[in-house]
Amino acid sequence: MGVGSKRGQLLVVYGRQMMARKTRLMHEVEEKHGRSLERLLPEMVNEFGLSETATRLGVSKATLGYWLLKLGINVRRVALAPGETLEVKRVSR
Repeated sequence: MGVGSKRGQLLVVYGRQMMARKTRLMHEVEEKHGRSLERLLPEMVNEFGLSETATRLGVSKATLGYWLLKLGINVRRVALAPGETLEVKRVSR
């Protein structure tokens, strides 16, 4: 994924590998979107940012932050100079 911008970009990285126990609301969001939160959240946060992702999912920013923590999904801010790009590679497991 290439990103070129003067603004900071969000980079979502998977942390721990263990399976977290999901709440009823987490399961409801997964069913509504037809995907696991482990796949859905990084894509949405990268595309829309934290606040907009929370709004689109119908949860608070605090709840989204808790889910990211619980699922071991790390969010990092990356600043790029003009003309720089960022490539994110998924490691096969």
